[in-house]
Amino acid sequence: MRIFNIAFIFIFIFFAALQYNDPDPYVWMPIYLYAAFLCYRALQHRYSKPLYIIGLVVYVGYGVGLFFDKVGVLDWMKEHHSESLVQSMEASKPWIEETREFFGLVIVIVVLLINMFVGFKKNKVANL
Repeated sequence: MRIFNIAFIFIFIFFAALQYNDPDPYVWMPIYLYAAFLCYRALQHRYSKPLYIIGLVVYVGYGVGLFFDKVGVLDWMKEHHSESLVQSMEASKPWIEETREFFGLVIVIVVLLINMFVGFKKNKVANL
């Protein structure tokens, strides 16, 4: 788990830095930096149930919103026939941007769930 968390600390900080030129960096930079922070705490074997629950509630809630948004993932799958998301780095079509953001949240959620279950299984849960 040590290498896993070190890797995702750097990945999430890198993802946050990429958001600098995004239309909504004030949303996405904190999302990735909070995930990096939780990975850092996991690296120290400090797992806080409330911090994970807050993060997961926010991430899953936002992910559901992106999925059902009128130009979200569902629209991308149905109306645009799962058009390639990697055709260019500039997302000129709104459904591409929303779908990329959704999959970024999926990555964050999966990493936090892995850390949460491993950490809680080891009974190293802190109150805060």
